[in-house]
Amino acid sequence: MDIWTLPSGWDKRKQRLRRSKYINQDLDCDTVNFELEEKMFVAKRLIDEIGLSINKVSPDRLIELITKEWDKNSDSEIKHKVNNEMTLIEWGETLVNRKMAANVPGSATWLRNGMRAITKFNGTDDIKLYDITVTFLRNFEAYHLGKGNSINCVGIYLRAVRSIYNSAINEDQFVPIKNVFQHYRIPPPMRTKKRALKKEQILKIRDLEYEQDSALWHARNYAMIMFYCRGMNFVDLVKLKVENIRHDRLYYGRSKTRDPLSVHISEPLAKLLQPYLRNKRLTDFLFPTNYDGSSERFEAYKTQRRRMNERLRIIAKDAEIDENVTTYTIRHSWATIAKYLGVSTALISEAMGHNSIITTEVYLKSFDNAALDHVNEKVIL
Repeated sequence: MDIWTLPSGWDKRKQRLRRSKYINQDLDCDTVNFELEEKMFVAKRLIDEIGLSINKVSPDRLIELITKEWDKNSDSEIKHKVNNEMTLIEWGETLVNRKMAANVPGSATWLRNGMRAITKFNGTDDIKLYDITVTFLRNFEAYHLGKGNSINCVGIYLRAVRSIYNSAINEDQFVPIKNVFQHYRIPPPMRTKKRALKKEQILKIRDLEYEQDSALWHARNYAMIMFYCRGMNFVDLVKLKVENIRHDRLYYGRSKTRDPLSVHISEPLAKLLQPYLRNKRLTDFLFPTNYDGSSERFEAYKTQRRRMNERLRIIAKDAEIDENVTTYTIRHSWATIAKYLGVSTALISEAMGHNSIITTEVYLKSFDNAALDHVNEKVIL
């Protein structure tokens, strides 16, 4: 290592360069310190292997042995554990294949997008997990923010990479000197404005009339069924089968969390479901737009979702709603209306199938401004 610094730039207690010192401003302190830790690890490992025989080894001979250990090729057992050859793509594709086999294609796509973003930034087809350092991650973050990408976009990429990185560690595929994600903080997501409809607007959609069995008739029905089912996700809607209905309840599992949910079939919901139940067997899909949850049909499902959103835009226009309405808007709207009716966050969380009330709190925070603006106008006007 052809590196030097002044005594003021060296942390004697921690045996590492001080990043905060001016003398080190032109040095990549994280990379240098990482390499120093690597060499220290190898030296300590060698000394442990020598054991009690260390007393028979002269200092010069010990230095020679340590230096040779550093210079050994990557097939060395010690060096392999330090300079582990596992790569982001190699292990990432293992996880992607697992997700596809488990019929969780959305998660597989998330992982692939993270890998693609990292390798594109690195200018290579792949990257060793060992080469993903704190400095690398900071540069990646700065690069994307400099391009104008949102902090949320950067966070999505990096959380995917962290998932792959930590999985490799947990399954003994990678032995890092230190876990870089314990020293680098992924930027937390910023609140984004979630568009939610008022109850009067939902009722306008409900009251629209379309020709029976037309694409817009089905899309209007799907939107209202999702709303009546406590803001059901579109992916859960299109997976429904006749057997999910038992007596006066609809039972289903959330695709995202696998948690079981149960919704009472209210009178307006029963009326909408009735035409879809005619001449159906228990194992039949409930709706003509359907998805079996398989990885093979995931692309077809995405096409169905896109068409649904296109039709919702037409429906919104017909209902004289200026908002860009999507399937997510229906879900957001149910949560918002419930909140403004005074329903507790805990109940909304349970109703929507969130794993944690914290998720619901974050989810609802973006709706606070309208309420605060209303209060402010009452005070000042």
